Amino acid sequence: MRIDALLASLPEILSRGEAVRLLENGQIHLNNIQHTAKKRIVLKGDVVKYTVNLPQQQQLYGEYIALDIRFEDEYLIVLSKEAGMVVHPSQGHEEGTLVNALLHHCGYENLALLQGDDRPGIVHRLDKDTSGLMLVAKDEQPGLALQDAIRIRNVERRYLTLVHSYIAPETGLVDAPIERGSIERKRMIVGEGPSSREAITSFKVLDRFEAGAHDDGYTYLECKLYTGRTHQIRVHMDYIGHPCVGDAVYGRYGAQAQLGLTRQFLHSWHLTFVHPITGRAMDFTDELPTDLADTLKSIESRRIEVVRHG
Repeated sequence: MRIDALLASLPEILSRGEAVRLLENGQIHLNNIQHTAKKRIVLKGDVVKYTVNLPQQQQLYGEYIALDIRFEDEYLIVLSKEAGMVVHPSQGHEEGTLVNALLHHCGYENLALLQGDDRPGIVHRLDKDTSGLMLVAKDEQPGLALQDAIRIRNVERRYLTLVHSYIAPETGLVDAPIERGSIERKRMIVGEGPSSREAITSFKVLDRFEAGAHDDGYTYLECKLYTGRTHQIRVHMDYIGHPCVGDAVYGRYGAQAQLGLTRQFLHSWHLTFVHPITGRAMDFTDELPTDLADTLKSIESRRIEVVRHG
């Protein structure tokens, strides 16, 4: 394959454009010779050495940010994350994150480091513009137990989403592996490359809405995650031809079809698990935030009455 394509497939290099810049800057060596030609074909047995400038790790600090906590004990927290909040600091998002808020609330020493020193407390993540319920671990033992429970599918996570167009079946299952795109590195795709990982999402239709002047209708779904891949529901809904309303990355519809939303209609509304220390059955629900509830109200008159049997 071409050397620029090979470089762009690496996790540290986010795009083919960045790969070309590294080549032009003399940061790539092919078989110990500095190389700059982006169209050079790399063959089996060639050795490629590359130098990238990784961003310096941000200094973590606590910030007073109000948290919507639904449960808290000495082991874990269940909270509702608002849309627009990034889960952990990263380049371009050094403050105002959920981790900053947790550091202020708990202190660094009182949060488990399950996903690295820079992500204290984080058990699983939600996208920046996805709202709803999340788990936070204060201690390593319950945190690891929760991650194991997620892995073996003993934590049930259900989401509400409004997607484009009419879905006829009442239920469905999307079993399609997900990997990072080779050209747009911040976009996930369904694929079967060497880096792809199993991804399974089921859905149940809650409501359907007829087509309007600027759209081909909508379907309101409850989705259940069996795995937890980056952007999983958004990628799977796009894959089956029904992207989430308001999704700027995976959507394919005009502005008027987005119903005024400036973020994807996706909300983590139901979370059930067994407390890893006490053994208590935990069950939480989080109703739709105002912006999503108002979006549903705006199309209520277009609701299709469906008689369900059984």
